[in-house]
Amino acid sequence: MSVPHARPFHLPRLSLRSPSQLVVDEEQLADGRPDCAGAPAAECCLVPAGLRRESIPKHVAIIMDGNRRWAQLRGLPASSGYEAGVRSLRLMVELCCKLGIGVLTVEIEFLMSLFERGVREELESFLRYQFANPIGKIRISIIGSTSKLPNSLQKLIVNVEETTKNSSGLHLIVAVSYSGQYDIVQACQRIAMKVKDGVIAPDDVNESLIEQELVTNCTQFPYPDLLIRTSGELRISNFLLWQLAYTELFFAKSLWPDFGEIEFLEALHDFQRRQRRYGGSCFK
Repeated sequence: MSVPHARPFHLPRLSLRSPSQLVVDEEQLADGRPDCAGAPAAECCLVPAGLRRESIPKHVAIIMDGNRRWAQLRGLPASSGYEAGVRSLRLMVELCCKLGIGVLTVEIEFLMSLFERGVREELESFLRYQFANPIGKIRISIIGSTSKLPNSLQKLIVNVEETTKNSSGLHLIVAVSYSGQYDIVQACQRIAMKVKDGVIAPDDVNESLIEQELVTNCTQFPYPDLLIRTSGELRISNFLLWQLAYTELFFAKSLWPDFGEIEFLEALHDFQRRQRRYGGSCFK
């Protein structure tokens, strides 16, 4: 897919402190978007050529698909695909922070052995990053059926969420063992119990009440503006079913480890070319 008037948006990998060569949109620093938790002006809210700052999505969700296929195509073990995928995730985190995107939600789905090791290593890595970099802190939340994870990993998740809960930069939401259908079911069950206990009346049940009971109620922007799925698969696979009601969908052919800066900007350009109607019709 070609992107008119776009040029590469080069960022230093894994560093929010290196001087940027891009032009800062000063107005964007005052429009309420995250500012990388107090980072200097030259290090956040950057608008690459061809993108409109007012149309940058507040919440981007990504289904990171294609790690194992990437490894298989290269005759490598699945673990190599995962490691390459982690590098892409770190780059996306930095791009989102630089662009002033408020929330990034990603779904992690690997073989259990790789999953346990990978989640542990990445969470520990993010914790080290938080302590080593007072500028550019991010908030991390884990959603999904974490009760199925090993106790040691559950404790690490609690530690990560507690340590980062007051960070004012990018909110990174990691979905592990997550089911969109179950998310809706558990929300309905909680509401049903409140009705049964007389806390609320049946007529009080509405979309807003259900939203409050979904696991994404942990963020200021629970509804993604843009969903990206890599590897060419054209489905959402039980991911954020309620929350994606009016989300713009972008399906990239690239396998996740190959999805980088240019591909992400292509998705943003495509998003900004669309006319969002939120369920309305162009004939109305």
